[in-house]
Amino acid sequence: TTTATTTTACFLSTEPIVSYDTTAATKNQYEYKDHTADIQIKSWGDSITTAFAWSALGMFDYMTPLHNISETPKVYRKFECSAHDLKSLLFAFLDELLFVFHTESLVCTKIQINEFRENEGNLGEEVNRWTIEGIVAGDLFVDGVHEQGTEVKAITYSEMQIHVAEDGSTEVYVIVDI
Repeated sequence: TTTATTTTACFLSTEPIVSYDTTAATKNQYEYKDHTADIQIKSWGDSITTAFAWSALGMFDYMTPLHNISETPKVYRKFECSAHDLKSLLFAFLDELLFVFHTESLVCTKIQINEFRENEGNLGEEVNRWTIEGIVAGDLFVDGVHEQGTEVKAITYSEMQIHVAEDGSTEVYVIVDI
């Protein structure tokens, strides 16, 4: 579920913001790996939330090169996703942001994850064990103004991987259907 788009800044001051760097692409923590008829996004970070955020920015950069999008966000949007495991949560998170792109034309350049938690539940109870909440920000895509990249049609579970090291650093691999 997500909430309505707003044009006023609404990042929380207490949480870090993962932001595309237009001045030095080497600072961006994702890369693309070729895959038959699709593309694999590999992202990494010092935490699972950072790696999730970078995978989303990698997806947006593939659809619309982010170096041409203003660094000052014009649109902010809250999001919340829940799932029964981490892979399903990554899928739901990216799928929600892809839905927002396709329905509202929001190209995200900044992501702040404010909540990332494992929910409590009773044994045998069907619950969404994991929840991610936050704020995305960017600009609305305008055909003829912004460069078009390659359309991402869907997120896939194919070969999805989440590797969390003992120090918390994380690598994420996700294939998107193009």
